[in-house]
Amino acid sequence: MGSWRHTGTRALDLAGATLLALMVVLVFGNVVMRYAFDGGITVSEELARWAFVWMTLLGAVTAIDRHAHLGSDLLVSRLGRGGRRACLLASQMLMIVITALLLVGSWQQSVINWQVRAPVSGLSMAGFYGAGVVFGVLALGLLLRQVARTVAGDLADSELVMVQESEDLAQVTDLQLDRSVAWRR
Repeated sequence: MGSWRHTGTRALDLAGATLLALMVVLVFGNVVMRYAFDGGITVSEELARWAFVWMTLLGAVTAIDRHAHLGSDLLVSRLGRGGRRACLLASQMLMIVITALLLVGSWQQSVINWQVRAPVSGLSMAGFYGAGVVFGVLALGLLLRQVARTVAGDLADSELVMVQESEDLAQVTDLQLDRSVAWRR
C-alpha cells in the first residue's frame, strides 16, 4: 500500500473512531440526562445523527480501499482468470457509476441547502450533505485507481475476486479464538 494511501486510510480510521466516540458520549449523555434529570440536550440527537452519517461514509471509503465490503463469489470463483477479470471490471464500472450519481446528488443537495440551517444546532445543512461529496470524491479516486490496475493486468489471481464472504470472517474469528490464551481457560 502506498504511503499516502496508508496515511489517508489511517486518518479516516481515526476520524471514524472519533466520530463513534462522539456519538457514544452524545447519546449516552442524553439518556442519562433524560432519566436522571428529566431533561436532555436537544442538540445531541442532531449531532449524533450527523456523526453517524459521516462515520458511515468515511468507513465505506476505507472499506473500498481494503476490499472489505461483503459479497458473494459463488459465480466468479468458478470462472477462469479472464472471466474473473471481466466481472471485476464490470463491478468496478458499476461502482463508479453509482458513486458518481451519489456525488452529483450530494453536491446538488449541498448547494441547495447551503443557506438552510439545521433545526436545533443552526449549522448549515450543506455540512450534512457534504459527507456524500467527500465520500464520492475519495471513493471515485480509489475506484479509478483500481480500474487502472485491473485494465493493466497488475492484479494477482487472489485480487480478482474482491469481496469478503461473511463465512470467511466467521472462520477467521474462530481461528483467532482457538489460538487465544483466554479461550483455552
